[in-house]
Amino acid sequence: MSADESKNQPDYKATLSLPETSFPMRGDLVKNEPKRLERWNQENLYQRIQQRRKDSSSPRFLLHDGPPFANGDVHMGTALNKVLKDLVLKSKTMAGFETPYIPGWDCHGLPIEFKVMQDARDEEPAEIRRRCEEFARGWIDTQKASFRRLGVLGDWENPYLTLDPAYESDIIRTFATMVEKGLVYQSQKPVQWSYGAKTALAEAEVEYQDKKSIAIFVKFDLVANDKLPADTSFAIWTTTPWTLPANLGIAVHERFNYVVGRFTKEDTPDQNIIIVRELLEEFQKKTGLTLAQEIAEIKGAELEGLEAQHPFLDRTSKVILAPFVTTDTGTGAVHIAPGHGADDYSVGMQNGLAVLSPVDDDGRFTEEVGVPELVGLHVMEKNEGNVGVLRLLAAKGALLGKETYAHSYPHCWRSKTPIIFRAVEQFFIRIDDLRKKALSEIDETTWLPAWGRNRIFGTVEARPDWCISRQRTWGVPLPVFFDKDGEVILDAEISRKVADLVEEEGTNIWFELSDAELAARLGLPEGATKCRDTLDVWIDSGSSHVAVMDRHPELSCPADLYLEATDQHRGWFQSSLMLSVAVRDKAPYKSVLTHGFVVDKDGGKISKSAAKAKGKPTDAAHFYNKYGADIVRLWVSSVDWQTEVPFGEDLFKQIADPYRRLRNTLRILLGNINGFDPASQSVSKADMTVLDRWVLERLNEVIAECRNDYESYQFRKVFNQINQFCANELSALYIDITKDRMYCDGLDSTRRLAAQTVMYRVFDSIVRLMAPILAFTADEAWEHAGNEGSVHEQDFPEVDAEFAPGEAIETVNALLEIRAVIQTAIEEQVQAKAFNKNNEADVTLTLPADHPCAELLNDRDFVTEFFILSKLTVENGAEITATAKATDHGMCPRCRRYEPLVTDLCQRCSEVV
Repeated sequence: MSADESKNQPDYKATLSLPETSFPMRGDLVKNEPKRLERWNQENLYQRIQQRRKDSSSPRFLLHDGPPFANGDVHMGTALNKVLKDLVLKSKTMAGFETPYIPGWDCHGLPIEFKVMQDARDEEPAEIRRRCEEFARGWIDTQKASFRRLGVLGDWENPYLTLDPAYESDIIRTFATMVEKGLVYQSQKPVQWSYGAKTALAEAEVEYQDKKSIAIFVKFDLVANDKLPADTSFAIWTTTPWTLPANLGIAVHERFNYVVGRFTKEDTPDQNIIIVRELLEEFQKKTGLTLAQEIAEIKGAELEGLEAQHPFLDRTSKVILAPFVTTDTGTGAVHIAPGHGADDYSVGMQNGLAVLSPVDDDGRFTEEVGVPELVGLHVMEKNEGNVGVLRLLAAKGALLGKETYAHSYPHCWRSKTPIIFRAVEQFFIRIDDLRKKALSEIDETTWLPAWGRNRIFGTVEARPDWCISRQRTWGVPLPVFFDKDGEVILDAEISRKVADLVEEEGTNIWFELSDAELAARLGLPEGATKCRDTLDVWIDSGSSHVAVMDRHPELSCPADLYLEATDQHRGWFQSSLMLSVAVRDKAPYKSVLTHGFVVDKDGGKISKSAAKAKGKPTDAAHFYNKYGADIVRLWVSSVDWQTEVPFGEDLFKQIADPYRRLRNTLRILLGNINGFDPASQSVSKADMTVLDRWVLERLNEVIAECRNDYESYQFRKVFNQINQFCANELSALYIDITKDRMYCDGLDSTRRLAAQTVMYRVFDSIVRLMAPILAFTADEAWEHAGNEGSVHEQDFPEVDAEFAPGEAIETVNALLEIRAVIQTAIEEQVQAKAFNKNNEADVTLTLPADHPCAELLNDRDFVTEFFILSKLTVENGAEITATAKATDHGMCPRCRRYEPLVTDLCQRCSEVV
């Protein structure tokens, strides 16, 4: 064509039906999501969704929210948890359930009080509590804003707060029920004591850190007896020398064989020492003592009842039997201090030992230690207590050896100071009375993943009695009194009166009224005094099944699902279980889903302090303010929540790629269905090509699989299904193949209307399937399609039996095999520069005569569209082969296909124009 002819040729671009949509290519999520969120709030979207389900009498699905702590910004671990909950709820809503969601906050406890006390150490309890509440409410507002910004729907105007008087009163009523059932008692027992925070700690408030301790071998001389030679001694080994002043016993194992040996050492008199046989060699290596003569061997059972002289105090220690004695390390004889350890206390009680704990709240020896030079020394800091005890032992000739011992040791999660096991008067719940039923309820619960059952079963099975009193100010008061003689008054009715008072006036009343005023209002005898302790904060959150699920008319107990991180097997999952068994003899949940911790790319646990030191942000706000909430949500849906969850800035950059692909797919579909009226223009299955039917069959597979995956909380599989369908079946094949008919066919062309019918159905289904994940983007696309309301008010698409997977999928799979052969032949010729593009190819295909696609390949319109080429000639042959050459057809200037031209246009374009 000459330049003059080209200049005079009509401009056919205006005759093409190009895609048109107002849905932008760029989401600009950081800017646009807050606007959509504001609209959701103004239109009461959450309430509308719930009302629609109520009106249709939908079945109810209850996810009970485990309360995050009202302390600090929302970090990515909390964001993962909250978005997972939202994925569950949004998918359940769209699956046809009513899903009331009451979010909540845990407001009392050590972390808040610890921070407030740094500036209010000299204030009265009422002022400290006022500041703590102000602190908690400030963070509640901050966290609430983050959760909403992440697209999490719920009753945010009416959350539950453990500091609300109504909630606090239900905590006290739960306590009263346990008192009524005889589950609560007072005792002086060893608890995990934080001298840094000056309070007992719950197990979940303890973290383990590596620590190096002074471990020592100590000689206890036996009191004269008729079983062993005179001048025989026990050797014990301990990593806590400071507990030796509280020693009241020595434990051996009844089945172990103990050697009585004469040991020698240079510059030291020979001594007769008892060591378990398995540890003889280790003992000699670590102490420098040498076994010169084996005098006797004796079973541990025969040693029971003997007595040994305390190395530096004027009392004896009783030899007892204990099953926890091992031959792993030490000597086979264990130092027993019932006031400083749970096992020691238990075996001590069984053998009539006293409970001695000569350490005060600050971790310093008291007068009760029995040695003036030890009084006032700190048992942990600067090794004061250990060094003081070592000096005494050395002076008495009782120190046989010492070493540095590296081990994992419990620390206070807030003050970061080491724990001391210390016996103090505390209140406890009898776990043995609840254990059997709790274990039974664990087996009645569905655990996701399944290993969660073993984790919580093991902790409940081995759990000691629950210490529920805390020496704190910021918490729910322990509603117990003491009479004028100091005897405890444990009365369920009095506790219920306290609960009524708290519901009317709040828990501050407990701290503001004097003992006499409180006693008078509750009808207590003159001289009664109130307990100064507060309840363990795990009682607070563990009572939520009473204070929330029983209180709210739209909720009920048990919940269908609890969903938290793995640490809650010994935290909220367990406290809720034990209290629910105590109150209602039933678990508070039917299913429990446990997700892993967020870790860095190397698998290290992410902490705020460590991340801050490395300059790596962990706050959710950084990521939704930089990338958008939908990118955070897409990240959550893409991870395997059953294991540790990798996280980092580079992962967010990667997740932006599939987001762009999904968004672009929605945009193309919206552009192609612009102006299409599904009610009047949809075509029937009979008028569709096999390619159209194939997409709808594949769509049905995607719908079925996504619905199943949502039901089993496999959001990663949903993400993969949608992502692959959009990338492979839609973008790479269907949209590309049908581009010609969409742009160039007449508006009333059956083939074009068939494609629009397919694309409309695909868009409608995909946008609803992705709505729980891409909450903002799906709603935006739904709006751009001209729909009323929000996509979150819709149901998931149903599987259409008319397009049950089968015939079309099989046919297209066979066609794709042929397409691969044809494409290879075309690419060879393109590389040889015979022609430039697919649609210039004239292909000869050899095919077995009985091939299932043989007849279909005679349809020229179909094959030129499907294979995107100019001409296909089919010949019979034993195998599938193909050759290609340049077509001799001219290019139609309108559709740019190489077709027989009837004027200057091809037949199709000529008719359309």
